[in-house]
Amino acid sequence: MNDERNRLLYGLLIIIVMLIGISTRKYPMLFPMWFAKYAGDTLWALMIFLCMGFVFNKWSIKKIVEAALAFSFLVEISQLYHKPWIDNVRLTRLGSLILGYGFLWSDLVCYIVGIIIGALLEIVLGMIRINLHV
Repeated sequence: MNDERNRLLYGLLIIIVMLIGISTRKYPMLFPMWFAKYAGDTLWALMIFLCMGFVFNKWSIKKIVEAALAFSFLVEISQLYHKPWIDNVRLTRLGSLILGYGFLWSDLVCYIVGIIIGALLEIVLGMIRINLHV
């Protein structure tokens, strides 16, 4: 049995999650207020989980969860650091999407939820693959 993650599937999931996440920021009025408020950070962490799975496609789910949590938490903690060079990076579109602006405890909770969703999704996908003998 092949234990590698399907990179094509993960790439597709990354794109879908990115599009939904960006749409919650660009068009928040299309979503319930609570969803629009927290979905972006939750989906960002889910995307990080999927990216880790895409790049490190032979790692265990546990290792992907640990790496995604560490990366997400480090990015959030980095928002406590303010120097002109990094604040200038945060002013760019890509910099703001990756690094964010300011530290929020609620973002850490969103990251945990997003990464748990990713792990559960992977478990379900693995069960489907086993049941289909793919």
